[in-house]
Amino acid sequence: MKIIIIGAGFTGTQLAKRLINGKNDVVLIDNNEEVVRHASNRLDCEVTLADGNNLETLEEAGIEHADALVCVTSSDEVNMITCSLVDSVYPKIKKIARVRNYAYYVNTNSATQKHAGDLGEHRPFYGIDFMIHPDVEAAQAIVNAVEHGAITDSLQFEDSDFEIIRITVEKGSAFDGISVQSIRTLTTKQFLVSYIENDETTSLPSGSTILAAGNNIGILVKRKDLPEFLTLCGSKEKDIKKIALVGAGRIGQIVAEKLISKRTSRFKKFFGMKSRFAQNFVIIEPDEQLAKAASERFPGVKVFRADLSEEGFVEEEGLDKFDLVIYTTHNHELNIVMAAYIESLGVENSIALVSNSAFGSIARNIGIEVAVPLRDTVIDSIMSHLKGDAVSGVHSVNGGTLEIAEITISEESSVKNKSLKEVAENGKFLVLMIKKIDQESFTIASGNTMLESGDKVVLITTSEENESILKKFS
Repeated sequence: MKIIIIGAGFTGTQLAKRLINGKNDVVLIDNNEEVVRHASNRLDCEVTLADGNNLETLEEAGIEHADALVCVTSSDEVNMITCSLVDSVYPKIKKIARVRNYAYYVNTNSATQKHAGDLGEHRPFYGIDFMIHPDVEAAQAIVNAVEHGAITDSLQFEDSDFEIIRITVEKGSAFDGISVQSIRTLTTKQFLVSYIENDETTSLPSGSTILAAGNNIGILVKRKDLPEFLTLCGSKEKDIKKIALVGAGRIGQIVAEKLISKRTSRFKKFFGMKSRFAQNFVIIEPDEQLAKAASERFPGVKVFRADLSEEGFVEEEGLDKFDLVIYTTHNHELNIVMAAYIESLGVENSIALVSNSAFGSIARNIGIEVAVPLRDTVIDSIMSHLKGDAVSGVHSVNGGTLEIAEITISEESSVKNKSLKEVAENGKFLVLMIKKIDQESFTIASGNTMLESGDKVVLITTSEENESILKKFS
């Protein structure tokens, strides 16, 4: 694919890096000379110093032959105007814009849903096919982690009872020193080891791969079977009944709203009971205006206007007795420090919003259960929209070293009417699950599973092989 990216900041350069690794043709445009020079030294692609919202510049970059335009400058207005400009001349090009103004995001998506039935051939609002809001993406990732116990990173799939859970192998546990294929002697439950992280690499396993203490493994299991696999790894699931949310900014308020509305979730037993609500969920925010806004928006929640680092506050309010503390402040480094501090006082579970996957690794290495990298969630969302209509989701592992994709096998696919063992390529990809066209849910695939047009598969690939494998299936 040919993709033109406007904006060479962190998101633009990291997105370009992942696309280049996937052997895509990438053009990166920015009007800041220093930023362009920095990007040019790091990326093996065309980097242009120019205004990206200029049609002449875009045409010189090859917009006419591009598959997609991604606008991730620091200005929402520039991102939106650029998409609108391109849509007026090249409507068939996929256009993606990152926006940070929540009003733009809400209005656009609400309007799209409202008029979805009568749009016909009408162009998308502002000419933007997909609008990405960082706060919304991060908040949803946090809520997903809370719903699944906040014990570790987890990845859920639509129409599936299976999840990929990231678990650390503890020293002396049943998994310490065992080969992947020998795990089947320890359990009768369905599972599949999807990836293995050690201090140096993240890789796809084979049956002969030996697990060792300190390895982090991504294991595909059913949610109900998770406690057994945690025990085998030397850990255990913890019951979450009391939650504190630190930070009532945009992300914190979205998280609170989503959690409070989860009437059918595993938290129904206390979120659904008004008499216990204030005891089980509190918000902590040092800023007076944000604390007041949170109190007005969530009248059934106790909101403290306080600094978590204030001496005596944790003990006075019994915060050390809470089961989970979520940190969503805009100061990502402080989120990590405070999470580590509160865990030292007795809180067993923490979720910390961090800036990127590098800080996420640091957070996990010092014992923080879940770290949500804000920038990486945005890149994952953009990548999902760039993979084509057959790909419904893309999720990165360890900053994009591996990618997990949900993909529908097409009529033109080279794997159609073949068994999985016939198309397997060791070290390049693993098919984790498959949902046959006549089935309602996913099942773990085997070597004899036949691949047919319309089947939906979830697979994990190396970043270098991602594009070729997706083409092979779609």
